[in-house]
Amino acid sequence: MPALPSSIIEPLWRQFEALIPDRNVTHPLGCHKPRISDRIIFDKLIQVLVLGAAYEKISDTTCSATTIRRRRDEWITAGIFRELEQICLESYDRIIGLDLENLVIDGCLVKAPCGGEAAGKSPVDRGKQGTKRSLMTDGKGIPVGCITAGANRHDSPLLRPTLERLSRFGYQLPEQITVHLDAGYDSRKTRELLTELGCDWEISTKGEPLQAGVRWVVERTNSWHNRGFKKLAICTERKVRVIDALISLANSVIVIRRLIGEAWATHRWDTRPNRKP
Repeated sequence: MPALPSSIIEPLWRQFEALIPDRNVTHPLGCHKPRISDRIIFDKLIQVLVLGAAYEKISDTTCSATTIRRRRDEWITAGIFRELEQICLESYDRIIGLDLENLVIDGCLVKAPCGGEAAGKSPVDRGKQGTKRSLMTDGKGIPVGCITAGANRHDSPLLRPTLERLSRFGYQLPEQITVHLDAGYDSRKTRELLTELGCDWEISTKGEPLQAGVRWVVERTNSWHNRGFKKLAICTERKVRVIDALISLANSVIVIRRLIGEAWATHRWDTRPNRKP
């Protein structure tokens, strides 16, 4: 059974394939061994991301774990994962529209049993190694930016680099932006930062009962990450560049899935599913 429905993985692969640069073969005799298809590697990476399995468990007679890692690193160096996520966001914005007037940011702690560059002692897991994702979504829960850090990092210092992810949209930002935060960001420094950036804010007050507001959408997106992509729920990657690439790929899947689901009732296309996803 495929890791993702064909209605999601096929358009994702077609765009991904278009971003793969042409290979520059310098050897005079070419290669003594046929190069494994990019589609096979792409499908293996999707399985790793969704199922959370080790590369050795996913490898078979079609390709080895070393080949998967090597091709993955080539694509990361070429910036394909980040560019794919950007194209998905721009497509969603053109068809449905991103709600960038309301931004919701929250942190999420996950296990990192192998340690690595983005690992630290988790305050909620008896000091074991963990990773924190500082996630930013629009008002509908579409992921528009994410920062990875050690689990021992507080949410507040990660707010600025998370908001800086908005630079991906250039000057196509609304004039007024409201940032919605939980009580973990309730501090003078947070308000000074948002004032410096020209943003309004809605921040829950410490010591008072739960004030949810519109912040539930980022909690839902964190759930999509952890429940839909086991590799993000238990992060066994050690390098930040690999973690960020997998998050970008997961975000691309989420955006495409939301785009198909919302456009199903308002648009028509040749490969439109008979049932709403």
